[in-house]
This record gives sequence, C-alpha cells and structure tokens, in this order.
Amino acid sequence: MEDPAQPVTHGYYTKEIHLTEKKNRGGVESGNRAAGQWRAAARGAVRRARRRRACGWSHGRCRMKSPAHRTRDIERQAGYLKPEHCAPPPPRTSSDTMWFIRDGCGIVCGIITWLLVFYAEFVVVFVMLLPAKNVVYSLFNGVLFNGLAFLALASHARAMCTDPGAVPKGNATKEFIESLQLKPGQVVYKCPKCCSIKPDRAHHCSVCKRCIKKMDHHCPWVNNCVGENNQKYFVLFTMYIALISFHALVMVAFHFVLCFEEDWTKCSNFSPPATVILLILLCFEGLLFLIFTAVMFGTQVHSICTDETGIEQLKKEERRWAKKSKWMNMKVVFGHPFSVAWLSPFATPDHGKADVYQYIV
Repeated sequence: MEDPAQPVTHGYYTKEIHLTEKKNRGGVESGNRAAGQWRAAARGAVRRARRRRACGWSHGRCRMKSPAHRTRDIERQAGYLKPEHCAPPPPRTSSDTMWFIRDGCGIVCGIITWLLVFYAEFVVVFVMLLPAKNVVYSLFNGVLFNGLAFLALASHARAMCTDPGAVPKGNATKEFIESLQLKPGQVVYKCPKCCSIKPDRAHHCSVCKRCIKKMDHHCPWVNNCVGENNQKYFVLFTMYIALISFHALVMVAFHFVLCFEEDWTKCSNFSPPATVILLILLCFEGLLFLIFTAVMFGTQVHSICTDETGIEQLKKEERRWAKKSKWMNMKVVFGHPFSVAWLSPFATPDHGKADVYQYIV
C-alpha cells in the first residue's frame, strides 16, 4: 500500500489525501478513520482499473466481448488445436450406416407424431369417409388424404434417420490437419467438445453430441438436428403435415354440415356422442398442427432463401460466405435442377461440393 501522503493514481483519476497528525485522542481516531477510507477508495480504484484493462475502455464505456468472440479469439491461437490430444476417429462399421439419435425425449416425441397421424387417419377413414353415401367423394378424399399422410410420415422418417451433416468425431489429428494443406491466411477451428475440425457454419449440438454443418436447430419432433443434409426432408414434413391438417379441417366442417341436415345415426358407424367427440378432437389436433407446421414451414423457407440458419440469425453471426440468389439457395437445399423430385422425400438432393474446412481471414 502506498504512503497516504503521496498521490495515488489508478485508472483515470488521481486522488490525494493528506492526513494531519492530531494532538489529542479524538484527533488520532479521526485520522485512523480517514486512513481506512483512503485504503478502501484505493482498493476500489485498483479493481476498477483492472476491469477497464480486461475489457477495454472506449469513450468512458466498457465494451465486453461476446462469448462467441472470445471463443473465436482463443480458437485462432496456433496452440489451441492440440492435435496430439485427439485420438483418431473410429472406423465406420456396417452398424453405423443408419443415423439415429438415442434421446428419450426425441423418441417419445417421434412416436407421438406418428400416433397423431394414425389417429387422424382413423377418424377420416372410418368416421367420415366410409359411412358417406357419395362414393366419388369418399374415394377422392381418401386417396388424397392417405397420399399426403404417407408422404408426411416418409418425410419424417427421412428427417429422423438421415445424417444432418455431422462432422467426423475426433478428426482433429495431426495427420488430418496436415492433409488440409492450409495456405497462408487460412485457419481451421477445433471443437473442444467432440475434438473435431469445425467446418464453416457448423455448430455443436449438445443432444446429438456432434458438430453439425449448417445446423438450423435441434427438433425433438423428428429426434434429430435440422442441418445441411436433411433440411429438405424437414421442410417437406412440415408442408405435408400442414396440408393434411387443413384437409382434415375442411372434411370435418363438411361432415358437421351434412350430419346436422340428416340423422346422426346415418352419418357415422359410431354413436352420435362418440362421433362428436372424435370429430372435435380431430378438429383441435388439425388446428393446432396447422398453425405450428405452417409457421415452421414459412420460417424454414425464409431461412433457405436468405441463406442464414436459425442459429446464425439468433447469434447474429457475421456473414462470411458468398451471397447467392434466392432461387439458387432453394436449389442448394432441394437439388439441381428444379423437378418433381423436390416434393419427394425419397429423392436425395445434390448439394454440390465445396471445401468447407477452410476459412479465409
């Protein structure tokens, strides 16, 4: 601690306290109190000066760096990669060909999704279409609804069991880094959680425990991340669910109108109370899923057209990739060129090739 009689400079101000010696006991106590106040002020000034040096000071305001920026600063250091600490990735076997996330919540949500679709199928077919007198009406709506439901479940299965773009785990080895043949001005980033080299626009998913390329979000309803390789199937899933929900609501409205005009016993093979309860539950399910999937479908299409994932929008990350037209961004996700295969969950899109591991700085 400095001499109280000397000027003490900490940060941006200088405080000078002169203590005079008192002749009586009261004067000594007053001097001791003043010295204690000075020590407290000096300690506070030291703490404030350290905080200013730690976070940077500009125009009297402390500008803290975001966690993402601090992480990037650490990852840019040459010694951060530490390839000697990473074991080589295990070789892929035949059991690793199908992608499936063993997450309890996601599995339950996926089963609930299929059960809700099967419930809608049951009410539409056995409560509304089979008892109908008009064969053409029943046949047309039956084929349309079942076809859309089949495409919705197929899209759900593809979105759930397709690798969303996971980076090989543990590939941050010395041999792999040397194989990249980095040029001056090019750097790579390492994920400390899965010990892998992170491609551009990749983020780590805590549920999948992997880094996912162009990760948009983790959806428990498909028990998977929505990423570069399965975004098409997720978009198709939301579209087909919205269509069958709207179709079911239209058929429920027609059925109520027809049953009010005729006898309820002739309108369904079930009792009138059971028929009303089944239709009300279907109406509630259809309305809920129509709103949810329509909003999700719109946000996904907007994200594709702007070429910015949900995580990138949320974190407001700096755009480091080339800007393309909206139509080209749609082709990147659904495949080249435009065709009916865009609407098929069985057609695998061609995303093109790019060197995604290198960053230009």
